[in-house]
Amino acid sequence: MDTAAGCRLTCRARRYGVRRDDAVRASKGAKVRWERLFDDLEAQLDAAADAELAGEVVERTRHERAQLTLADRLVAWEGEPVTLDLLGSGSVAGRLSQAAEQWVVVLQGPLPALVPMSAIAAVGGLGRPASAGNRSAVLRRLGFPAALRAVARDRSPVRLELVDGRALAGTVDAVGADHLDLAEHPPDEPRRPASVRGVRAVALAAVAVVRPAAGSSTLAD
Repeated sequence: MDTAAGCRLTCRARRYGVRRDDAVRASKGAKVRWERLFDDLEAQLDAAADAELAGEVVERTRHERAQLTLADRLVAWEGEPVTLDLLGSGSVAGRLSQAAEQWVVVLQGPLPALVPMSAIAAVGGLGRPASAGNRSAVLRRLGFPAALRAVARDRSPVRLELVDGRALAGTVDAVGADHLDLAEHPPDEPRRPASVRGVRAVALAAVAVVRPAAGSSTLAD
């Protein structure tokens, strides 16, 4: 082989070797880039999944919170101090003793106050916005008229405070669907025919608070 031919073969081999090395380096570079690409893609998918889960949690929390009623929150706050701002004027502050969908009982010292939910304008002191799943469904379904019928059966004199600020005293004789009959008499006397001045039908929507006027009451703790 002459010198020129040998040079051509050597140069060709060198060029081939360079191209092969370049190809190997390019292949390795592509592999690294693709690994990074898919690593980045996996990280993006993980981040998207985390964001979706967080969004679902937030949405679920919002939905659950949107279903909560004020009664739910009061039921969950049973046993804690609370202040009820009433329609018209006045407030009732004390320990929340019982709560249902249509009424609550607040203890002011030893004396209870029965308050219909319809008379509550605002509530102070409420804490956690928890659900009321731990309460008896039967108790929660008892409406305000049912609570008043328990008061009527007790036959204790009561003081009715109305949403317009007026107060009436006497004994609850009967409770209808939307009103009660109050036999008016001095609050420090039991209901006797001689002491009854008259019977007044009072719309339940007008009642803000029912308190025992004297003696014992089934409202007591």
